[in-house]
Amino acid sequence: MGMGVGVTLSLLAAGVLGAVSFVTCHPVFGGKRGKEETLSYRQSPAYGVGKFVNVIPTSMGMNWDTTKTLLRDYVRGIPNQRPAQPLPVQPVVLDPLKGSQQPRAVWLGHSAVLLEMEGMRMLLDPMLGRAPSPVPAVGGKRYSKQPPIQAEQLADIDVVLISHDHYDHLDYGTIRQLKDKVKRFIVPLGVGSHLERWGVPAERIEELDWWQETTYEGMRLACTPARHFSGRGLVGRDTTLWGSWVIEGAENKVFFSGDSGYGGHFKEIGERYGPFDLTLMECGQYDERWSGVHMSPEQTVRANLDVGGRLMVPIHWGAFTLAMHTWNDPAERAVRAAEAAEAPIATPALGEPVMIRSADYPQSAWWRSLG
Repeated sequence: MGMGVGVTLSLLAAGVLGAVSFVTCHPVFGGKRGKEETLSYRQSPAYGVGKFVNVIPTSMGMNWDTTKTLLRDYVRGIPNQRPAQPLPVQPVVLDPLKGSQQPRAVWLGHSAVLLEMEGMRMLLDPMLGRAPSPVPAVGGKRYSKQPPIQAEQLADIDVVLISHDHYDHLDYGTIRQLKDKVKRFIVPLGVGSHLERWGVPAERIEELDWWQETTYEGMRLACTPARHFSGRGLVGRDTTLWGSWVIEGAENKVFFSGDSGYGGHFKEIGERYGPFDLTLMECGQYDERWSGVHMSPEQTVRANLDVGGRLMVPIHWGAFTLAMHTWNDPAERAVRAAEAAEAPIATPALGEPVMIRSADYPQSAWWRSLG
């Protein structure tokens, strides 16, 4: 073997070893449950053979032809895939009464929502980082220069709800900044292992299975099904559960969809817990190639009607490019579908509050002026 070939192979081996070490050792990839906890998951109706599964069989496999078209589309890109200018944000001012007088939901971009309701301050999928990537410096950066509120500005948080462990919903940097300000993290089965590795004490974490409920300071919180998948590394896919959330107080009821393909679970959730004063519904990052795990905007409106939503806020858009549609297509299509179905829809700008159970809610098509 020539010296040049040997050096090349050595460098290649070192690169592979470094990449494997990074994935294995860096905390951004999260933790994993021990054997005893994993065995306990077998009691879950959502657990299959060695991993969690969807109620509706959902294939995530992509054949070579589909993979080729996907790679081609990502290389080519499409016009208007990102806004022509940074999205404006309305800075968030925390309510000192935490929604005791006027409950509200504040969309922070993508699926992150600040919910202040009946004296409780909750954060839903608080991804406030720069990019949904284990290495944010190389991920697709946020459309706005910064979110409407920074993690360091948040304080006195009663509950953080997480829908699943993907990077655009569970952000290592954000959790590290919030962990000492949060009284309780409530998450689907297995997700607590990530939080523990990131320094959240186990006694402040509660894991729930689908259809399990808990109460916190008088608020009923139920983990309900979604049609999706999980995983943060090269291995360990679907070893943690994904879900949606019902948030029910004495006077107000909210549904948070998490990420989900369309299915009969929405109607079942509506039958068990609906109707809802406000729904926060996934609407964005869709593609026919993964239609089983993400809804089209038209399906989003249908799912909102299935659960009994009185007012819908489309989320999972307006922050990152994760699919091959224009950045504002989710809002345009969701508004058209909602109008056709005569379903009320709120379209807040980033940081603009939506008052729960109020006849006055944001309806401006603010995205049309931004290109």
